[in-house]
Amino acid sequence: MKENTNPDRRVALSELDLPEDLKKLSVRQCRYLCNDIRNMLITTVSKTGGHLASNLGAVELTMAIHRNFNSPDDKIIWDVGHQCYAHKILTGRASEFSTLRQKGGISGFPKPEESVHDTFICGHSSTSVSVACGIAEVMKHQGKDNYAVAVIGDGAMTGGMFYEAMNNVGRDKDTNLIVILNDNDMSISKSVGALSRYLTSLRNTEKYLHTKRAVEKGLKGIPIVGDGISKGIKSVKDSVKYRILSQSTMFEDMGFIYLGPVNGHSLEELEEVMHMAKTYHKPVLIHVKTVKGKGYIPAEQNPGEYHGISKFDIVTGNPEVSADECYSTVFGKELVKMAEKDDRIYAITAAMKYGTGLQFFCNRFPDRFYDVGIAEQHAVTFAGGLACMGMIPVFAVYSTFLQRAYDQLVHDISIGKLHIVLGIDRAGIVGEDGETHQGLLDVPILTTIPNTVIYSPSCYEELKMCMQKAVYVNKGLAAVRYPRGSEEVEFNRHYLNTEYLFIRENKSDTLIITYGRIYNEAFKAQKLLEEKGVICDILKLTKIYPISKAIISEISSYDRIVFFEESMSEGSISEKFGERLAAVSYHGDYSRVAPNDFVKQGSVRSILDDLGLSAEKMAEYIMGDDNGKAGQ
Repeated sequence: MKENTNPDRRVALSELDLPEDLKKLSVRQCRYLCNDIRNMLITTVSKTGGHLASNLGAVELTMAIHRNFNSPDDKIIWDVGHQCYAHKILTGRASEFSTLRQKGGISGFPKPEESVHDTFICGHSSTSVSVACGIAEVMKHQGKDNYAVAVIGDGAMTGGMFYEAMNNVGRDKDTNLIVILNDNDMSISKSVGALSRYLTSLRNTEKYLHTKRAVEKGLKGIPIVGDGISKGIKSVKDSVKYRILSQSTMFEDMGFIYLGPVNGHSLEELEEVMHMAKTYHKPVLIHVKTVKGKGYIPAEQNPGEYHGISKFDIVTGNPEVSADECYSTVFGKELVKMAEKDDRIYAITAAMKYGTGLQFFCNRFPDRFYDVGIAEQHAVTFAGGLACMGMIPVFAVYSTFLQRAYDQLVHDISIGKLHIVLGIDRAGIVGEDGETHQGLLDVPILTTIPNTVIYSPSCYEELKMCMQKAVYVNKGLAAVRYPRGSEEVEFNRHYLNTEYLFIRENKSDTLIITYGRIYNEAFKAQKLLEEKGVICDILKLTKIYPISKAIISEISSYDRIVFFEESMSEGSISEKFGERLAAVSYHGDYSRVAPNDFVKQGSVRSILDDLGLSAEKMAEYIMGDDNGKAGQ
C-alpha cells in the first residue's frame, strides 16, 4: 500500500499487503474494512456453509489483534479454530476465501501448512493456552521479545485443559503470554454452571470502564489544565482500577493480570487494552465482550442455529436444504420415548444439545438431562457415577470429540464393568470440516477396550433397534454410531432386524462386507455389478463388534472377500476380520478398502468417492478397474 494520505478514504482489501498494512490505516478505514469483511463472511458462508455467527462476532477483535501484534513473529492461536475466518481474510487469503471448506480450498480451521500466520491447528476446543504456554516458553529461552496470543471463547473455557494450562502458566511471572477471552455469552449450547455465573458477574464490571472513560473525557475538557490533570492521574486510576478488579477474579489468583471487560466491537477500546497488555511482559488475560452473529440479524437473533450452518438464503436466512429429520433427531426422539417408559434413563451432552438431538430430551425431562459443557472426560466419568447408582446414562457425543475421553472409558467405565451407552454422532466422514472433525477413529479406539459392544445402523429403523439393544441387552460399555445427516436408503428395510444379514445371490464366489451408511453404496454396487455379469453376495453387519465366530465360519467358503469400511484402516473392523480369517487358515483372497490417513475437507459424496467407498468405486474395485487407487 502506498502512503495513506487520506484517512477517510475507503480502501479495499485487494489494495493492502496484509496484515502489515493494517497498521497504516485510520480507525475509520478499519471500520469500513470490518463491514466489508462481514459482507464477505455472509456471502461466502451462504454458498459454502460453515461457522457464521462466531466469526461475525470476532471481526473487530481480529482487526485489533493484527493492528497491535506482528504475525507471524507474534504467534496467534485461535480456540476454537472455527472463529478464524476474519483472520484468514486479514492474512492474505481474501482472494481464496470463496473456496472455504471446499475440496482443494482453504480450511475452515487454522492450518499451518496453509499459511505461516496459522500458528497451530485447532479443531477441538480448550487447547490454545497450552499451545501458547509452550510457544512463549521457547521464545523466552531464545531471547525473543515477541508475544504468544491465545484467543479463546467462553464456551471453550468449560474445558478442563484450559485450567490446567492457566495453572501452569501462572507460575511463570516473566513471559509474554496474552490470553484473550472472547466472551459472547453463548457457546454452541449455552454456557452452563458456575463458570457462566462467574463470567456474568465479571461482565457487570464493564460499567466501571465506561465511568473511567467519561471522567477522562470530562477532565480533558477543562481549559488549560484539564489535559495535564487527565494525563497525570491516568496511571494512578489504571493501577487502582486494575488492582481492584483483578483481585476479585480467579484469573488473578492463577497469576494473571486481568484487564476488562471491554467492548469487543470498539476498535478504540480493543487497541487501548491490547497496548496496555503488551507493556506488562507478564501473563495477561483480556476479557472481551462480543455479540455472536454481529451485523446479520438472523444470526444475532438465533446464534445457535448459525453456529454451524449449511448453505442459506441471505435475504431470508433460511437454509437451502432443511432436513426435518436426520440421524441426530431420530436418536433424540427415540431416547425420549424410551425414557418415558424407564425413569432410569438419563441423557448427557458436552455442549452439543442441538447438534446431538438431545433438545427433545431436555424439554421433556429437564431433571434427567445434563449439559456438562465442553468436558467430555467429565461427561464419561459423570455417567459412570450415575451408572454405579443403578441408572442408565446415555452420553450423546460427536465421534471426533469422543477421542478426548479415552482414559475415562477405560479406567472409569470398562474396568468397573459399568453400563453406559454412547450415542456416537457424526461417525464416519463428515465432509467440509476436514481432518479435525472426520469421525474415523471411534471404532479403532473402542475396539481396544474390553467388553465393549458397538452397533452401526444403516437406517433410522435400525438405529432405533440398536438403541434398544444398547440400553437393555448389553450390560457394559455399549456404543451406537451413526452418520451426520439424513438416511439414504434404496434397500429393503424389512430384513434389517438382525445383528448381521447376508444378501445372497446364486452361486457367488465373491463376498462384499460392510456396515453403517455405506451399506446403501454396497447395495447399489451389487446391482451395478450384476448388470455387468458379476455376481456378488453382501454381508451387512449391524453389531460390528465383537465379531461373531459364526460369521467367520460362514464366510470362509468364499474365494474372494472385500471389506469396505468408513473407518480408519488401522484398528478397524476389517483389520480384525482379516486376523480372524488368518486364524482359521483362510486361503482365499481377502482385501480391505478403508482410509489410511487423515481426510481433508470436501463434500461427503466426493470424499467417499475418493476413498473408494461410493457404489461406482466399489464396483470398479471388485472388477479390478481401480488401478490401485483404493483399498489396502
